[in-house]
Amino acid sequence: MRLSRKADYALRVLFTLVDQYGQGPVSMNALARANDVPKRFLEHIMLDLKSQGWVASSPGRKGGYELAQPPERITMGQVIRHFDGVMAPIGCVSVTRHEPCSQERHCRFRRVLLEVRNMTVQYLDNATLAWVAALAPVSTAEVFALELVGGDGI
Repeated sequence: MRLSRKADYALRVLFTLVDQYGQGPVSMNALARANDVPKRFLEHIMLDLKSQGWVASSPGRKGGYELAQPPERITMGQVIRHFDGVMAPIGCVSVTRHEPCSQERHCRFRRVLLEVRNMTVQYLDNATLAWVAALAPVSTAEVFALELVGGDGI
């Protein structure tokens, strides 16, 4: 699974709003700057987030955006699914965009990809914004941990 730029930016902004939860609205300019998101692109994302009921906006000089729901009620799975749709790694294990394959009856690796889909979806659907915001950021050392680096394409 690979996040689209839109889902990535939406999550960045949502976590900024989690950090500011209960402190009032954050301006569009401040959100764009803090998250390195082009303002014109962010405007469309914010409309999407608002249409889902995840953020609310207020007009005026002191206006901006804030979470419309507690961060415990929004999950990463909801956000990713809204912006990217399918979370299946391959079409033959997707429910909403199933792509039949001539090898379905014989394929051995399909089972592994189905389990990857199920574990990924379950994890993301349980990862609330509040829970994720409480985690420490990932270090570069963790990304390049020796026990994982051996696999090409990671």
